[in-house]
Amino acid sequence: MTKASKVQYAIALIAGLAATGTAGAADLLPPPPLPEPPTVHVGGGLYLRGYIGMTNQSVDSLENAQFATAEVTWLNEPGFDSSPLFGGGIGWVVNDWFRVDGTAEFRGRATFHGLDSYDTLPADGTPDGSNNYDGAKSEWLLLANAYFDLGTWHGITPYVGAGIGASRNTIHNFTDTNAPVGGEAYGATKSKWDLAWALHAGMGYQVTDRLTLDLAYRYVDMGDGVTGDLVAFDGTNAVDNPMHFKSLTSHDVMLGIRWNFDAPAPISDLPPPPAIFKH
Repeated sequence: MTKASKVQYAIALIAGLAATGTAGAADLLPPPPLPEPPTVHVGGGLYLRGYIGMTNQSVDSLENAQFATAEVTWLNEPGFDSSPLFGGGIGWVVNDWFRVDGTAEFRGRATFHGLDSYDTLPADGTPDGSNNYDGAKSEWLLLANAYFDLGTWHGITPYVGAGIGASRNTIHNFTDTNAPVGGEAYGATKSKWDLAWALHAGMGYQVTDRLTLDLAYRYVDMGDGVTGDLVAFDGTNAVDNPMHFKSLTSHDVMLGIRWNFDAPAPISDLPPPPAIFKH
């Protein structure tokens, strides 16, 4: 081999090694990062809820046919004791700010009481007697609700909302005891459906991706209630005179949970990326 041939061979050998080294270095570089896997949702915004609470109820007024024959003064305003409530429902998260749900709720018996004095017309300023009222009330309350979530801070989301629906108001075992003579009148247990509406305010605390604790206040108007016809203890009655409970309202406090089926799936739950082979 001539000297010139040896020089050309050496140059070709160095070029080949350089090319091989470059390819080997490229093979040692880390592969480009994989794109973030998409968030996986299930349920499409669906959630279930359940709650318990306590009521603070009132009635605007009582009306009875016999009141037209006397001037009535309330010595103890008609009202109710507190009672428990239990409810549940199903809802849909429309977006980060708005959600809707429907609820069904049983409101336990609240004891009723009231005391009046009456001056038979024409009134002369001297009471002719008094009536002591007793009984109880319960409801089934159905509401369609809409809520506006007002943003989230440290996992806490305050909200406001409103609802509309119907209430089945039941007056139980109503009695009217005339204090001077000890006579009693009874109204049979009776139920009445009426329009109901509600205003909500509360806050949710996100415990996990799916579970939210819910503390809420609600004002609810359940419409009217009515007793059966009031009859004397001996079963007699000269006039049809059921007792009408006008404008039944309540201030409720409730504690509940919401289980969201649309929570993001953890990365560990996603299938592994496909293997990448190099040739």
